[in-house]
Amino acid sequence: MGEAVRILRVLAQHPGLELEWDEWDLGADRFLETGVTISDREFRSLADDYDAILLGALGDPRVPDNEHARDILLGLRFRLDLYVNYRPCLVRHPRHSPLRSPAGAAMDVRFFRENTEGSYAGVGGALRQGTPDEVAIQEDVNTYRGVERIIRAAFHYARSRGRRRVTMVDKANAMAAPGALWRRVFEEVAAEHAGIEARAMYVDAMAMDLVRRPDHHQVVVTSNLFGDILSDLGAVLAGGLGMAASANVHPGQHALFEPVHGSAPDIAGRGTANPMAAILCVALLLEHLGWTWAARSVEAAVEAALEDEVGTPDLGGEAGTVDVGRWIADHLTDDQALWERQTDE
Repeated sequence: MGEAVRILRVLAQHPGLELEWDEWDLGADRFLETGVTISDREFRSLADDYDAILLGALGDPRVPDNEHARDILLGLRFRLDLYVNYRPCLVRHPRHSPLRSPAGAAMDVRFFRENTEGSYAGVGGALRQGTPDEVAIQEDVNTYRGVERIIRAAFHYARSRGRRRVTMVDKANAMAAPGALWRRVFEEVAAEHAGIEARAMYVDAMAMDLVRRPDHHQVVVTSNLFGDILSDLGAVLAGGLGMAASANVHPGQHALFEPVHGSAPDIAGRGTANPMAAILCVALLLEHLGWTWAARSVEAAVEAALEDEVGTPDLGGEAGTVDVGRWIADHLTDDQALWERQTDE
C-alpha cells in the first residue's frame, strides 16, 4: 500500500486531478491492542465523507478466527451494499501467463461477481459440533433483486465498453432452484440488449474453458462463490494474484478498491511483495472517479515495468516492493503525454 500511495502522490501533482486522501490505521495491531475492528463512527465516516476507499490486504495469523478481516472487509461489503465485485483479468505481458499460446496472450476477461448474497450471506449454522453426528449447513441465498442488478451491471459494462459477449455461470444442473432464477433473469436482461451474445455455462465447464480458450470470454457474470473461485483462476492465468486488482461497488453510491492477493504473512517483512495489484487498484479508483485517461497512464506504467522485466520474485524478477513502486512512479513522472493531458476528451 505504501507504493500505491507513492503513485497517488505523483498523480496529485497533476493540475487536472483533484486528489486528496486521509490515511487510516485499521490494521491488526490496533485490533489486538484495542479489540476494535472498525467502529460505527468510522463506518459512518467512510460512508458519508469519502468518494472512494482504497483498502490494503487484510489477514493476520495472530487473529486465528479472522474476525478482524471479516468485520472490516465483509462488513463494508454488506453494510455499504457493494453488490458488484468487478475483477479484470487480462494478460498484461504474455511472459507472465502460464498459458503459452496466442490465446493466452489475448486473454481479457472482466468478471462481475455478485458480492452480497449467495453462500457468503452468512445464513446457516452447525449442530452437535465436535461429535460424530455434527451437522454443518450453509445456505445459498439468491434474490431476484440481487441477481437482476448484478446481471444488469454486467450487460451495462459490455454495452458501454463495446464488448459483444456476456457469459452467465451457474450450476443449474445440480443447484436447480438458484440456477432457475439466474437463468430466467439472465434471459430477461439479455432480451433487452440486442447485439450482445448471451450464453449460460456450468461453472465446471467454464473452469475448463478459461484454460482451453481464454480469449473466447469477454464479460462473465456469476454468483458470489463461483465468482470468487473463477476470478482467482482468471487472475492466475493472467499472470498471478500479485497483479490482480478488484473493485467493490454500489454504482452511484459507494466504491472500495482492494488488491486480491491477501496479506501473504509467509513473506511479511521481506520487502518482496508485488505492489502491482495495489497500484492497479489506483487505476480502477481513478477510472471510477472519471479520470480514465489517468487510469490508462497508470496501467501503461505497470505494463512498461513488465516489458522492462522489472518485477518481484513472484514474476521471476529480482526487484523488491519499493524498487517496483519507485520504477512505476518514475515512469509516470516522465510520461509527458500524461502531464500534457488535462481532460478525458
